[in-house]
Parts: sequence; structure tokens; C-alpha cells
Amino acid sequence: MPKRVSWGWLAVAALPTFFIGYFFLYPLARILYLGLSELSLGFSGLEARLIRVGWFTLWQAALSTLLTFLVAAPLTWAVSTFRFKGRALVMALVTVPFVLPTVVVGTAFVSIGFSDSIWSILAAHVFFNVAVVVRTVSAVWSRIDPDLYDTARSSGATEWMVFRYVTFPLLKPALAAAASIVFLFTFTSFGVVLILGGFQYATLEVEIYRQAVTLFDLPLAAALAIVQIAGVTGALYAYSRYQERHTVQWALEAGDNLRLPTTKETVYLWSVTSITLGALAVPLVVLVSRSLSGSFYRALFEDDRVIGTPIASVANSLLFAVVAMALATVIGVLASTVIALRQGTLSRWFDLTLMLPLGTSAVTIGFGFIVALGWPIDLRASLWLVPIAHALVAVPFVVRTTVPTLRAIPSELREAASSFGATSLQVWRFVDLPLARRSMLVGASFAFVISLGEFGATSFIARPNTATIPTMIFRLLSRPGGQSFGMAMALAVILAGLCTAVIMAIDRRGETGTF
Repeated sequence: MPKRVSWGWLAVAALPTFFIGYFFLYPLARILYLGLSELSLGFSGLEARLIRVGWFTLWQAALSTLLTFLVAAPLTWAVSTFRFKGRALVMALVTVPFVLPTVVVGTAFVSIGFSDSIWSILAAHVFFNVAVVVRTVSAVWSRIDPDLYDTARSSGATEWMVFRYVTFPLLKPALAAAASIVFLFTFTSFGVVLILGGFQYATLEVEIYRQAVTLFDLPLAAALAIVQIAGVTGALYAYSRYQERHTVQWALEAGDNLRLPTTKETVYLWSVTSITLGALAVPLVVLVSRSLSGSFYRALFEDDRVIGTPIASVANSLLFAVVAMALATVIGVLASTVIALRQGTLSRWFDLTLMLPLGTSAVTIGFGFIVALGWPIDLRASLWLVPIAHALVAVPFVVRTTVPTLRAIPSELREAASSFGATSLQVWRFVDLPLARRSMLVGASFAFVISLGEFGATSFIARPNTATIPTMIFRLLSRPGGQSFGMAMALAVILAGLCTAVIMAIDRRGETGTF
């Protein structure tokens, strides 16, 4: 008997499939076509630029990763080893820079005089990514069985030998994971590099923007995008191979194995904590103080003949965030239902395809919209292209928060509902939806804050009358004069406040999902 087609599941999967296919895979294919056509013409005039920009992108990402580990190491050791009052607050405070939009981070460093240098870029990257190392590594380090340490010490091992031969081998996978995340973030960094380095210190991401938006050389921009995609793919492949070869199987303890510090260790502990958090706070404190040093907030409400009324960007951002949140939630929930409840190869590939935008730079996504979405209907001037781009980046977060909850629902509950005559739609509505509602709300909240801070894709597709807060901040920073600079500081504080408020609301929900 031929296998019956599950039309219901096809209908559920149709919208996510169309969304990811038309708004991501099709633009990506167009970029590849344009880039390969440029590369097929030879490397005259292209080779030198590719080497210069590609080499700078590579070594600044590698150096940023190394410096981030050096800065994060003392605090990571402290929170992974000791139980102390205020530890949860320390972990929350160190995470604040990471959840801020990159344009706010760049603006914060401009406010303290860091700009137009490679050191300002490196410092901002360290500021942004310290939380990645602290949280990723401490989550494993704090759960190592202390009996392993005691066994090594009883055999005569010194503290250095315990770390070298016991702790470090067990931490290698976590260290590799943190390094890969930081490297990818800094390799594809856009807002920070554009604001602090401009075109003088252009990475591949910034050069793609320059060629496409400033010089209108779309084929060359596409060729650069291919180089960047190849670099990201190579980094992900290297990380995957490393994890396969060096993963150590061992049982994590159920809870944190922390100990109370001695008097001497307490002094060191609070010294490390104070210095690290104090250094992270400096750009934000200066940003806020500079924004309050004049009538900059009042000036945001004044109309400007060139850029319009800056405060209107807040309304634009909130509107786009609401639409992006709705799109990402609907598409993400439909996709999560298929992934969680339909097992098999197709379901796994569906899940992987939906995750691809996370591994693709936002600039590449925005550039793909420009080169591809002129057919069959020209959407490139559409007002709704901005929230669509934001939703594309946010859908993976909704999926990652919702799928684990749907998979955790006992099948007996669905079977019991079906035995009473409930249809598949009724089972989903009255069983799955109520139990997964909190996870869906968390995913929706992340989609909202991602939309508020998105800058890379928006810089390609936003129009003068649809500027978001990040794009308006960049326009103000591009204008000479202290007034425009102060207004940019004020908008950055507003954006930081909005994002922090949403993140705090997510934390209060008590459920952040798994990414």
C-alpha cells in the first residue's frame, strides 16, 4: 500500500518552509550567483582587497578572542570555584554588556573617546564577549566532581598539576565552545567595527556594506560575502571536528560544587570581581553621563530637515519589533510543532535549515534582500521588509525555546485527548499550547529585543522615513558637531533601557529556554 501523505503536517510546515525558502535560501542563492560570476572574471583588482580585508578580519577576530579569554579568566575562575553572597548578581551584571545591541556598545566606546583605531575595536569586542566565556566555561567548571581533585592531590599533585592534568582536559570542550562563539561574533562584527573603525578598519562585513551601499558594486559585495560565508563555514567545521576528537565523556554533578573562600581568597575574589565589573561599567556610565550633560533628550523631539525627527525612530523600532515578534512567533511555533512531533530525517533537516540564519551575518541577509527580492514582486522598497528581516533572525530563538518544551510533554496526554474524540488541532490547542505557552512567550520576548537592536540587515533596507533606533544613532554619529553626538548618546541610552527592561522581564519569567 502506498504511504498516505500527511496533508495536515504539510499545511503546518508550509508557512515556515515558504518563509525560510523565499527570504533566506533564495537571497543566499542569488548572492552566490553574483559572487561566482564576479570571481569567474578573474581577480584583477579584487585579489588585493580580498587579501587585505580578509586578513584583517581574521587576525582581529583571533586577537579579540585571545584578549577576551585573558580578561575573563580571573572572574571565570572565581565564580566557578567559590560560593559567595552576591554571586548571582555578579553573573547577571557581567551579562548586561552582552545583551546590549552592538550599536549601543559602539556608541558607549565613542563616548569615552575610543574610536578610529584597532584598539577601540578590540576593547569593544572584549567588553561585549566577556559574558560568553564566563557563563559558558563556569557552567561546566563549577560542576566538576571535587573527588577528582581530591584523588589527584592525594597522589601528590600540586594545585598547578591538578589544573593541568584534571581541570583543563575536562574544560577543553567548554573552552572550545566559548572560543568558537566569540570568534564568530567578532569575525562577523559589523556595528562595533563600523562605528569605531569606519571604512579605515573594514572587516569583510563592513566592506560588504561599503561596496553595496556606498559604491553600488553588488557583484564585488557578493564575492566578499562568499568569502565570509566560507570563513564562517570553515570555523564551524573546525569546531565540530575538534569537539568530535577531544570531547571527554564524564558525569556532570547535578548542582554546583562550590566552596566557601578563605580570608585570603575572599580578598582576591572581590578584587577580581570589582575590577572586572568596574571596567565593564565605565563605558555605560560615561554614556549615560554624556547623554545628561545637555538638552539632548529634548532635541530628539525636534524636526531635522535631513534626518527627520530622531524620536520617531523609537516608534518605528517598537512597531517593527511588535510585527517581527508576531511573525517570528507564528512561524517559530508552527516550525517547532513539526520538529518536535514529527520524527525523522526530514524533521531534522527542517530544524537545521531554520537554524541557518544564526550562522549567517545580518549584513549578508540584508544584502541578499536587495539583490533578490525584486522578483516576482519588488519588495525592496516595502515598509515591511525591515520586520521580515528581523523575524528571520529571531525565528531560531523561538524554535530553540519552544521545541524542548513540546518534546517534554508526555505522549499519554495527547493520546488521552485523542481517545475522547479530540482532533489533532484540538489536541494542539488544548494540550500542547497551554503547556508550552510560557516557552513561546520567552521566545517572543527574545524576538522583540532582537528586533530592537538589529543593525546589520536594517542598514541595507531601512529608508529615511523608516529609520530604527540603531540606524538613527549611526546617522547622528556620522554628522559633525557635539549636538548630534549628544543626541546619539541619548538614543543609545533609550535603546539600552528598552533592551534591559525586556531582558529583565524574561528573567522574571524564570524560563529562558535552551539555545
